[in-house]
Amino acid sequence: MKFLDLFAGIGGFRLGLEQAGHECVGFCEIDKFARQSYKAIHNTEGEREYHDITTVSNEEWRTLRGTVELICGGFPCQAFSIAGKRKGFLDETRGTLFFEIARAAEQIKPRTLFLENVRGLLSHDKGRTFRTIISTLDELGYDAEWQILNSKNFGVPQNRERVFIIGHLRGERGREVFPITRENSGAIKRIVNGRESHGHSTYDVFGTDGISPTLKTMQGGNLQPKILVNVNPSGNGINGNVYDSNALAPTLTTNKGEGPKIAIKIKEATKQGYAIAEQGDSINFSVPNSKTRRGRVGKQVAQTLDTSCNQATLTKDMRIRKLTPRECWRLQGFPDWAFDKAQEVNSNSQLYKQAGNSVTVPVIYEIARRFE
Repeated sequence: MKFLDLFAGIGGFRLGLEQAGHECVGFCEIDKFARQSYKAIHNTEGEREYHDITTVSNEEWRTLRGTVELICGGFPCQAFSIAGKRKGFLDETRGTLFFEIARAAEQIKPRTLFLENVRGLLSHDKGRTFRTIISTLDELGYDAEWQILNSKNFGVPQNRERVFIIGHLRGERGREVFPITRENSGAIKRIVNGRESHGHSTYDVFGTDGISPTLKTMQGGNLQPKILVNVNPSGNGINGNVYDSNALAPTLTTNKGEGPKIAIKIKEATKQGYAIAEQGDSINFSVPNSKTRRGRVGKQVAQTLDTSCNQATLTKDMRIRKLTPRECWRLQGFPDWAFDKAQEVNSNSQLYKQAGNSVTVPVIYEIARRFE
């Protein structure tokens, strides 16, 4: 499909869509530094280029009707993020920009809308904000489906949950895209809810795909492992039993056979007061002296990148090293060649910001390859 890339950033949507075989015909991005990276990475020759979306007229959007089949965009999320002030649609500079996507869709009438935002969008203002978005799409003639996906389940070590919304133009609807599940991703599919209201998780019935089986001592239905001999003088007594090692799990140890582990304590606002960081773990140091922050340590996975990318990792020599801009771009699934081109035209501070603002490319690809 031919697509229009709104709130384009550095082109995370574009890269994933192009990997799935779709074609970009135009883009819109107000930040000049992000545009520099975008144009360094992508071949934009001959494409429509827009900067401030609020200045694009309805007449201009209508010229794309019949050409653009898909509009994509991660509309600014600060207004809905837990990390922000959560003003939602009351935020005149950011929250209302969703309606700019709606305005473009009303004039262009693409077959598909492909939108992204933070998970907090679903709960903002007790769900009323999200209801407004879905109602707006409905009024424009789009049936919507949505799902929360985590980047860590798509081949990148970053714990980043985002809600993705797909709008299908009524009358031209293709196949449903969601739910997306991945092997070993931890994502499980709800089959049915046994409660009449269909709204309480206690009554959910799930499929077995993606659920780990219960650990047991023996294969099959036997409840006891096989006793080979008893070494007590009396020939009985449980403390003297010697068991067959077949089907028994080995004893768990603290070092997994790797020698003693070295770790450091990271202060956080939990009952324990700290978390343990080992080699390769990530450490969030965005507000190092905060008394309310928790979850500062990511076990072998980075926490959600923000625009400052204030995350570090623990090295072999027990030093805390901040992640480099290249590593942050990798956490969003960008290939090194794309980072190299962006690095030629932007400073490290901008590269960090651009990584934090981007979508995760492999997640976009996984969704985009399902479009017809």
